[in-house]
Amino acid sequence: MIKNIKDYIFILSGGFIYAVALKYFVLPSKVVLTGTEGIASALSYYYENYTVFIVLYTVFQLVLLLFAFFKVSRKFAIRSFFTVATIILFLAFLPEFYFAQPEPQNERIILVLFGGLLAGVAKALAFRSQGSTGDEDILGAYFAMKYLKPVGMIAVVAAVGSTLFGLLMDYLKNGDFESLVNTLMYTCIYIFASSETLNNLYRKFQLTMFTVITRDHHKTGKAIRDAFDHRTFTVQAGVGGHSEQPFSMVRTIITKEELPRLIHAVEEGDPDCFYYHHDIEGVSKRYYITPIG
Repeated sequence: MIKNIKDYIFILSGGFIYAVALKYFVLPSKVVLTGTEGIASALSYYYENYTVFIVLYTVFQLVLLLFAFFKVSRKFAIRSFFTVATIILFLAFLPEFYFAQPEPQNERIILVLFGGLLAGVAKALAFRSQGSTGDEDILGAYFAMKYLKPVGMIAVVAAVGSTLFGLLMDYLKNGDFESLVNTLMYTCIYIFASSETLNNLYRKFQLTMFTVITRDHHKTGKAIRDAFDHRTFTVQAGVGGHSEQPFSMVRTIITKEELPRLIHAVEEGDPDCFYYHHDIEGVSKRYYITPIG
């Protein structure tokens, strides 16, 4: 019960932070958002109408939430709905403030970078509470589970189509090639800032090889099983180069999200062991990661 309340606090906080990022930093800087948000933002820039963005954003999110319900999980879809509803509510009713001048010669870069950081934090809060901020994050959750890729990478892929559409709208409106290139540069900065922030804060789909050198592999094995009953491990016998004493190497592949808990379990179960870990890629798609939600 307490955990659910805490999750919903993070979900609502993520929605609020994302709305602040969009309304006060990202949209004023006229960068193209990723996914269907990018289409909505590009059309709102073209017609110079903020309401267009809110209406299109709402319609697109409802469609994607249905996709989440049937293709990801019911819990994930419901929690994403609360986040998206919070975003729409605050986008519509937050008062107007101007924190920086959006013109390129003034402070546009600050708007873009800070907006990207806030957006990444909001997405991470929602994901860590088994929800999302909607849009490409829903597709990110689906494809991350399918291909074992960090969710932030999906945002980069989703940005390609929306960015091209946004640049086309920009050119049709302004007819200025320099303006188009300028929008592209700032859009790339926003995408990089938000996706990197998300990947650094939410590590469910980032994998690491955890290796323990021990004289009693039974203790280490028990610690791994007790911490995560869905994880297996391998044991390899070895001999110390100086001591010539026998030892065992116990290896397991885990997510970075699971790493702190596993380290604690191993240290508790086998305090005399030595361990290390490093990032890995290219793991078989048969590798199991617990679903989001």
